[in-house]
Amino acid sequence: MARAGGRPSGRVSAALERHPRGGEAVCLPACTAPRSPPRLCRWGVLPPCLQLCQSVLQRNSRWIQRMICGLKEIRFAAILLHQPHHQGNMAFTGRYEFEGDENYDDFVKKIGLPSDKIEMGRNCKIVTEVVQNGNDFTWTQHFPGGHTTTNTFTIGKEADMETMGGKKFKATVKMEDGKIVADFPNYHHTAEICGGKLVEISTTSGVVYKRTSKRIA
Repeated sequence: MARAGGRPSGRVSAALERHPRGGEAVCLPACTAPRSPPRLCRWGVLPPCLQLCQSVLQRNSRWIQRMICGLKEIRFAAILLHQPHHQGNMAFTGRYEFEGDENYDDFVKKIGLPSDKIEMGRNCKIVTEVVQNGNDFTWTQHFPGGHTTTNTFTIGKEADMETMGGKKFKATVKMEDGKIVADFPNYHHTAEICGGKLVEISTTSGVVYKRTSKRIA
């Protein structure tokens, strides 16, 4: 509504712009309006186009907010998907203590582990410490009595490694579907984080050895 004397009311929120020829005020949609404080329409009311726009925005403000949040989540997910080896990125870092294993005796006999090593490793409370920095790993196993074995490697690059029996060899460690995969001299080895636990599986000549360690740090 216009005030007495034809002066426009202060309730109007439409943004206006002077016509370059006639000098008259022309109503603009909000999306094309300048960012300076809005001026008043000379009719004192919102034109139909702006009334419709304002009504739609008011009715759908919550839906628009949800849509914006959804777009932000999609963008964040896309960033994660484009990270190299994203499935296991920083997932392995931690300390894990031996919890249980399967087919230990059959496996260690197949790979030719000496009898003294076999007895030492049975139900041994090995603590595995993993430090991961992107594709770089430091994998340390702490055995009772103070013995420690450390393997340092980078995904996709050949590295010097050591078996549980102390044998040195070279291997190229890979990352497949979130699992660390490596071929040791006489067995195939994988490691993954499953349910917050470190699960390692070694396979040789049809014998599958599974070792599970619980996270302690």
